[in-house]
Amino acid sequence: MKDNICKEKMALVEKLGVHLEAREQLAPVAARILAYVILTGKRGATFEDMVSILCASKSTISTHINHLQDLNKIVYFTKTGDRKKYFVINKDTIIQHVDRMISHWQEEREIHFEIKQYKEQQNTKKIENDEEKFDLTFHNVYMKFIDEASSSVKELREKLIHNQFDI
Repeated sequence: MKDNICKEKMALVEKLGVHLEAREQLAPVAARILAYVILTGKRGATFEDMVSILCASKSTISTHINHLQDLNKIVYFTKTGDRKKYFVINKDTIIQHVDRMISHWQEEREIHFEIKQYKEQQNTKKIENDEEKFDLTFHNVYMKFIDEASSSVKELREKLIHNQFDI
């Protein structure tokens, strides 16, 4: 059973690592370290764990841990009587990702709004044949979707800020 969970975790580390590599523009090993830290959770991942589990050299793991710390993606804590560092995800990283997502969606919404205004203007002033007029339904529905999704994500952000999740 424990072997299956370990295999499942490592498969997910790989999958999440590939995703993070692309989304966060990280080196492959850094992305896998971040994925491993995320999936290890609040108990924290040690340097030794990462060296053995991610099958990379100590210097490679060390370099990428330092880079992730410089990027504020991970932080560490220590335990009394234990000299090890336990790495966990920096909650601010999640908030920053949410902020980027909201900003991207807002930009997209503004572009759709401008396109819709242009098409409305064309429909009113230039196009006389009803069959040739622009259908604005897509823009209306898409902007509504962005508004609702943004609202939900903003709510999630507020909960993160006010520590309503134990990440």
